Amino acid sequence: MSHLNFHKETKPNIFARMQHKIADGFEWFVERIYQPVLAAALRNRYLVLSLFIGAAIIVFSYVSAGHVRFIFFPRVQSEVARVSVEMVEGTPFEVTQKHIDRIVDSVQQLRDKHVDPDTNESIIEGIMSTAGSAGRGGTGSHVGRVMFELTPPEERTLDVSTNQVVGELRRLIGDIPGAKNVSYRAEIGRGGSPVDLEITGFDFDELQEVAALFKKELANYPGISDISDSFEGGKQEIQLSIKPEAQQLGLSLSMLASQVRPAFLGTEVQSIQRNRDDVKVVVRYPASERASIENLQRLPIRTPSGQEIPLGSVANVKLGRGFSAIKRVDRRRTLNVEADIDKETANIEGIKANLTEYFDSIKDRYPDIRVSLEGEAREQRESFGSLKSGLLFVLLVIYTLLAIPFRSYVQPLMVMCVIPFGVVGGILGHMIMGMSLSIMSYMGMLALCGVVVNDSLVLVDYVNRRRAEGIPLFSSVRVAGVARFRAVILTSLTTFFGLTPLIFESSTQAQFLIPMAVSLGFGILFATLVTLILIPVNYLVLEDIKRLFGIKNARYTNVENKIDDATASRSGA
Repeated sequence: MSHLNFHKETKPNIFARMQHKIADGFEWFVERIYQPVLAAALRNRYLVLSLFIGAAIIVFSYVSAGHVRFIFFPRVQSEVARVSVEMVEGTPFEVTQKHIDRIVDSVQQLRDKHVDPDTNESIIEGIMSTAGSAGRGGTGSHVGRVMFELTPPEERTLDVSTNQVVGELRRLIGDIPGAKNVSYRAEIGRGGSPVDLEITGFDFDELQEVAALFKKELANYPGISDISDSFEGGKQEIQLSIKPEAQQLGLSLSMLASQVRPAFLGTEVQSIQRNRDDVKVVVRYPASERASIENLQRLPIRTPSGQEIPLGSVANVKLGRGFSAIKRVDRRRTLNVEADIDKETANIEGIKANLTEYFDSIKDRYPDIRVSLEGEAREQRESFGSLKSGLLFVLLVIYTLLAIPFRSYVQPLMVMCVIPFGVVGGILGHMIMGMSLSIMSYMGMLALCGVVVNDSLVLVDYVNRRRAEGIPLFSSVRVAGVARFRAVILTSLTTFFGLTPLIFESSTQAQFLIPMAVSLGFGILFATLVTLILIPVNYLVLEDIKRLFGIKNARYTNVENKIDDATASRSGA
């Protein structure tokens, strides 16, 4: 009995066909495009190297010239907007409440205006107002705050942003009479003020003059708003200034104060115990003689010689406002001028440079005054300082880890030369996405340093192994790119496509990480394309330099000599 086996040919499924097409596409690209381009680049390696370096210099120059905008910490639109009002200290609660109610009415107008046509509901969901408290701004009858919640940006079908709503509210409210400071905030993760000038000195009048000059200068720049200073006036007080005649009589300002204070505030002369309470007996002028400045000017002042003269003849008496707080830095009185900036339109770095130049032009008039950029500018200086230290540490660690397996001091540098091109790719990615560079972008580029060397490491290691097997230098370099092309490309593409969901995410919470993802994704993609050409070119250039200085690699020289001896022995046989 015979057994017959029938084999039926099965048709490959759609995934198998797709796999074959992709594999055939890789083979076609490597054979028809990459291999000829690599061979031409290796023959003209110095020209190719010059073109790569020139392109990198152009991109870095484009950034340093300001054509690619840098925003230290971009505005991330919040789902909650705040309007804080600070009146002059001592303002009655009813006045503050009146202004808060006016702001609430303006928000109600915007609530009725911005209605989503699909849901027939406003994008402004809730409004909360408080008078007498401003959160971190403190408490008191002179402060107040209005907060309103908006629909998350990714859920809106109405084409209007949170910043646009706040801008409309700012124009609708206009100026608030008597307000010392009105601030509008609709952002997440806000650090210091975008513009914060710390003015220090010993003469407070000079501090106020310089602050007024800077406030006037800031008003000339478009995109700047909410200009204010940190001077906090206290309650009204009577201020005395001594006349020249008083000095001739031997009087000083402290002597005048020591006589005026007991007359008006009183002097404790006795303390009487009544049950558990202490009753203090204070002697001072009657209330009728302490009711006006005229009474004060008629107050008799005793001179060192025992003569009594009216206070008005030896001192100037006027009403003024005292200080609610006195701030000092290194024993110098301090006054801050702060302002907000529209980061999307204003050139922040240019404004900072102009403010520094402006102070240089007026500092001769105020030799005791010092001005420094604080707030966000200080955070920027500190962040970039730590980034520089981190970059040096990362590069040192990468170099050490590469030098150990390569057993070479030069080849790690060749592998690491692709790092600047990864940074170029990150910059180009921001330009493609229409984004500004930020501190998160630079953090992504710092993380990029350890990732982009992977493909270079694969190529250099492959060349070294082929040379150790006795394959000639040029053939080893040319074969390495072709043999490892698929592994290098697929590694980078999977990383890039893994980051694309984050790059194109529209939720509020993801906005902080998007610049970092753009730097990583586009940096890896661009560095991979550069690696496939630049690393083989650099390998040959490095060997040319070694030959120029007569440096030989003992590992590969011994292998080549053994191969030559074996070939010669076979020929002799």
